[in-house]
Amino acid sequence: MWLETVLEIIKITIPALIVFLTVYYLQKQFLKNQYNLQLLDLKKNQIDNTLPLKLQAYERLTLFLERIKLENLILRIRTEKMTASNLHIALLVSIQKEFEHNVAQQVYISPELWEIITLVKNETINLVNVVAKEQEPEADAIAYSRDLFNKMNNLPIKPVDKALLAIKKEASIIL
Repeated sequence: MWLETVLEIIKITIPALIVFLTVYYLQKQFLKNQYNLQLLDLKKNQIDNTLPLKLQAYERLTLFLERIKLENLILRIRTEKMTASNLHIALLVSIQKEFEHNVAQQVYISPELWEIITLVKNETINLVNVVAKEQEPEADAIAYSRDLFNKMNNLPIKPVDKALLAIKKEASIIL
């Protein structure tokens, strides 16, 4: 009698356990798939939202590089009666302001590209300083400008051009 009761319990329990485990497994797979779909949707939305910001960062950094090109800086900053010393300081201030204005863009680009941008800024400042040391402080800004152009033109590869190429490469990867 007792054996019959145990056998009846086993007959009921084993199929119920099998059904329970099957339902549990199917439910777990369903929830996992739903989670993955929501994660995929979230990532898609995130990409849709950040892509314009990344492209805008590339545009702003391209503009930054164009603005710190010595040819453009000198044309924008130099005035008639400026001395070499005044132009030197004005160039340094302008480069630093441009950099500070665009520093937040590093959030949207790769660390390697940001390092290239920073190196270009530093190389440009270094070039401005090197040529300034070769000038008399009260020398004419035109002579200083000419020496800056000559020094820049003697470089095998201009730093700004390297950075612009790096921006184009990185932007082409995300597009």
